Amino acid sequence: MLDKLKNIVFKANLDLVSNGLVIHTWGNVSGRDFNSGLIVIKPSGVSYESMKPDDMVVINPEGKVVEGKYKPSTDAPTHLLLYKTYETIGGVVHSHSSYATSWAQAGRAIPPFGTTHADHYYGEVPCTRLLTDKEIESDYEINTGKVIVEILGSVNPLTMPSVLVNSHGPFCWGTDADNAVYNAVALEEIARMAFYTVLLGRSKPINKSLLDKHFKRKHGNDAYYGQGKSE
Repeated sequence: MLDKLKNIVFKANLDLVSNGLVIHTWGNVSGRDFNSGLIVIKPSGVSYESMKPDDMVVINPEGKVVEGKYKPSTDAPTHLLLYKTYETIGGVVHSHSSYATSWAQAGRAIPPFGTTHADHYYGEVPCTRLLTDKEIESDYEINTGKVIVEILGSVNPLTMPSVLVNSHGPFCWGTDADNAVYNAVALEEIARMAFYTVLLGRSKPINKSLLDKHFKRKHGNDAYYGQGKSE
């Protein structure tokens, strides 16, 4: 079942390792099959070194295992809530990458200090509020998804494909699993640059006209970056 998607999600999980975003069994990637609505996700606690494509777990939108010998990632309820809320999302990544997680642990959004950030994110990468004790004690993973949705508000998730969960770490998403990993890699580099920018004494973000220019030349109907579609 969904062998092609299993292979894609398997490779995407390994890409987290090769890009230095995870160690040990940390982190997870999932992908959605838009035709069936089923989700393929990394199994919980299985090492990247021993993991195989067939080890990926297929779950339905309610979280029930449809196929797989392992339990799905413990973060699966967060992934599922994001898929349920945003119909354009086809892949979700959670990592504990060092720089993005440092901003999350500080409870700070990542300001758009320059054009590198503006090329990828339209404004600051937001950080959620802290979960309450009650939210932590009951339905923790679902409530993690809820605070992500809460901080995004009415924003198109594909124009802001990352959120920092306060005291936890980053969640990223995209049109598919590979695009979600791409966004997670970009977030980590932007978080690293922002960290050093703050150390060098800058606190003022990029001006809006430059933010608009760099984001809109790569995204949206009027984008002109790259070679465009062949005729």
